[in-house]
Parts: sequence; C-alpha cells; structure tokens
Amino acid sequence: MDSLMLLLADPAAWAALATLIAMEVVLGIDNLVFISILTNKLPEAQRARARRFGIGGALVLRLALLGTVAIIVQLTEPVVSILGKGFSWRDLILIAGGLFLVWKATKEIHHTVDPDPGPDLFDGKTATLGFGAAIGQILLLDLVFSIDSIITAVGMTEHVPIMVVAVLVTVAVMLVAATPLATFIHNNPTVVMLALGFLLLIGTTLIAEGFGAHVPKGYIYAAMAFSALIEGLNMMSRRARRRAQ
Repeated sequence: MDSLMLLLADPAAWAALATLIAMEVVLGIDNLVFISILTNKLPEAQRARARRFGIGGALVLRLALLGTVAIIVQLTEPVVSILGKGFSWRDLILIAGGLFLVWKATKEIHHTVDPDPGPDLFDGKTATLGFGAAIGQILLLDLVFSIDSIITAVGMTEHVPIMVVAVLVTVAVMLVAATPLATFIHNNPTVVMLALGFLLLIGTTLIAEGFGAHVPKGYIYAAMAFSALIEGLNMMSRRARRRAQ
C-alpha cells in the first residue's frame, strides 16, 4: 500500500503513464483496424458481439501477459539461430503474425477487386466467414499485438500498476471506437481498400521487426495518417460533386 501511495505521488510515474497510454492507444489502432475489417464480413447481428469478444480477448491476453512479465522479458532472448542470425520467441511470433496479416490482407484485396474470383491460391470455398473463425483469427492477432504491446510497456516503465492502467484505458478506448470505426469502414467502400493497405503495411513492418530491421513507428503512422488525409479529401470531393449535380 505504501509503495502504491509513493507511486501515486511521483510525477515521473504520471508522466510515464500518460506516455504509455498514448503509445498503447496508437499501437491499438492496428488491432482495431483488423477487428473492424474482419467483423464487417459477419452477418450484421453478430458484428457487435464479435467486436466485444475480440477486444475482450485483447484485454484478457494483455493482463495475463502482465502477470508473467519476467517470462515476457525472456521472450527477447535468442532461442534459435538461422544462417548466423539469432531469433527470439518474440521475433518468431512477430514474423508469424506479420505473414498472417499479409496473407489475410492480400486475400481480402483479391476478393474486393474481383468479387467472383476463380479458384486460386487465395480462393476459399465460400466468401462468408463464420463467427468462430472470425473470433479465432482475431484472438491470433490479439496475441501478436499483445506481446508487442507488453514488451513495449516493459521497456518504458518497471511499474506493473502503470502498465495495468495503461492497458485498461487502451482497451476502453478500443471498445468506444470499435463500432464507429467499423461502421465508417463499412459505409465507405474505398476506405476498405485503404484499411487493407494499412494491414499490408503493418504486416510487413512486423516481419521486418522480426528479422531485426527496426522500423520507427512514427514513420509508419505518419504514412497512414497522410494516406487517410488524402482519402478524406477524396471523399469530400466526391460529396461536393454529388451535391453539384
């Protein structure tokens, strides 16, 4: 109790909390875009429940990982060497998650560009997505993003209560933003392609990080923000033309 009171009275702890919340919310955008795109493929009656399941899974995974911080830190230690390059469990998880994101985004782009494709590498037996399959894919990416999120948090502060508060605030923001973001993406078809492009970019970044090529997140999110700004201007232009007709 005394240590908690000392933490509450420490300005540096509050500064670390604010910084960590901001960073975790930004990192949560990747998770949220994937959840929005995936749940929009479900029947409308199931979408909100799937989003709650997905974001709830992200919360449970993050809190569970916080309970094993000592183990999480060890995930950055090399466990296998390939051609003289050491890979940790974190690297392998990021590479696997990145490959999954690239595959999933490519598949969705393929079906968006050609709604009735012939049988090929990306073609499934049906274009629909089951509730269980959607939750499974969301939880898989939740795990990847959660591990990356917690490792980032551990690098910023050693105080677990600060990490817990940051996670709770981040997940609360995700819950509030999930439905408006999913609705916006659903109502604006061109935004779907932009969001899929974001997933490709995020997946490629995860793979690069897994191979030890650090890509500053600021560059990635600046590029995404610029692309979103241009798409916003295009949407305003289309609305202006429709009103003028």
